[in-house]
Amino acid sequence: MLRPSMLPALGALALVAVACAPASDTTTPSAGASGTPQASASCAKDQLKLLKSGTLTIATDKPAYEPWFKDDKPANGQGFESAVAYAVAAKLGFAGGEVSWASIPFNSAFAPGDKQFDFDVNQVSITPARAKAVDFSSGYYTVKQAAVALEGSKFASATSLAALKDAKIGVQIGTTSLQAVKDVIQPSAEPNVYNEQIDAITALKNKQVDALVVDLPTAFYVTAAQVEHSKIVGQFGAGSGTPEEFGLVFQKGNPLVSCVDQAIGELKSSGELAKIETRWLGSAAGAPELK
Repeated sequence: MLRPSMLPALGALALVAVACAPASDTTTPSAGASGTPQASASCAKDQLKLLKSGTLTIATDKPAYEPWFKDDKPANGQGFESAVAYAVAAKLGFAGGEVSWASIPFNSAFAPGDKQFDFDVNQVSITPARAKAVDFSSGYYTVKQAAVALEGSKFASATSLAALKDAKIGVQIGTTSLQAVKDVIQPSAEPNVYNEQIDAITALKNKQVDALVVDLPTAFYVTAAQVEHSKIVGQFGAGSGTPEEFGLVFQKGNPLVSCVDQAIGELKSSGELAKIETRWLGSAAGAPELK
């Protein structure tokens, strides 16, 4: 998981398909066109165990970056993860006004301990290590990593993972992107690791690193709106062969997980989740594969 700056999205992201656009881009999202969500008796709204009765508390980091959120406002329903969060909320029976947002740092979301949210949505990849401390929903997005470099630089024309081995790579701490750098690229020099994504991006701008590794949708946003004269070198998957997926994060043992899994399953089977992905992340197709 990684995330870029708050500049308006340009280029490829501006061309993303507009399927499943919400009724209004300026108002708090409603429960959705599907109306009352289908749920089993155990997942009835009044039976859910919540942090605050009658309110679904959802957390994410601050700032909340594009394309996952829009204008640093998770409550506006814009951006992939905001749209997913409100679609899940609607399936659980919550109108837009019954959703509350909390600000939780990325690393804190999956750290051990009590949580001040019902679930967190923040590009958190499901991993066995993290699952020891928290519970995850079923995956709502399958992730690929991508390398970004400045146009005309030595590594901008790389066509294989081997060609990136001698690159000084920038990446954010605590992310699966960092693990992918170590496991898949296996660079000859230790990567430059930054506490915040914006610091890694600044390092690329200032040519302190040769390449940046982020998830693929973020790479499209970085090249379109964040770093001028940058390009996506290519995309690559996890070294284990198991697809990497983002999951919603819950406090360990939270019974809400099964109801959210049911909601995600309905969003998948109806095609609504695919429409949300097409609208907000459709530009992530077509980057060359690095092997």
